[in-house]
Amino acid sequence: MNLLHLFAIPLFVVSFSGHPAPDKAPNSEPVKKEIITIGKKETADEIPWMSERRLTWEDYLCDPVRNTDAVASTSTSLGIAYQVINGRLTYHITCGFSKTKSWGLVRTNYILAHEQGHFDITEIFARKLYEALQNYQFNRRTFKRDIGEIYQSIVRQKEEYQEQYDGDTDHSRNRKVQFKWLDSIDNLLSETDVYSNYP
Repeated sequence: MNLLHLFAIPLFVVSFSGHPAPDKAPNSEPVKKEIITIGKKETADEIPWMSERRLTWEDYLCDPVRNTDAVASTSTSLGIAYQVINGRLTYHITCGFSKTKSWGLVRTNYILAHEQGHFDITEIFARKLYEALQNYQFNRRTFKRDIGEIYQSIVRQKEEYQEQYDGDTDHSRNRKVQFKWLDSIDNLLSETDVYSNYP
């Protein structure tokens, strides 16, 4: 008998804002590339995280919110769908950037780098979710609750890390700390690379 159970945990979408920062921008211009990565496809609304695909201001399609201190908002999502077939657990993890929910009012390379940092942090925690699921011992009676708890724990950690990033950098205004954070995020992406090919 072929038993199929399909479950999906809703995508967790959060917006983050960058505040005004010095206008001096890094020398390198982001390059928009065609998406060729197997299994990850860009749509009209969403960009899956890929190392070769950096965000550009053209990806920010939402009208800017005015009368706020924020100069940009990046909406990212971390999601999981899973199923059990013949007693075997399989799952699909997603990490994406929403074009239609993200906006930029002040569009400098410096602020874009801060916003890319938020997307990169979501990717780090997608990899941590994969690591946690790789270490999970499947239990037919409790797997729904177990996976929900794993997911919620990773999301909480991600949110705390995103808040720490904005707090420490003062939403990118502390230039020195901002560059330290970007180095730290790059290091974490390297450290978690073994989990970058999540299903």
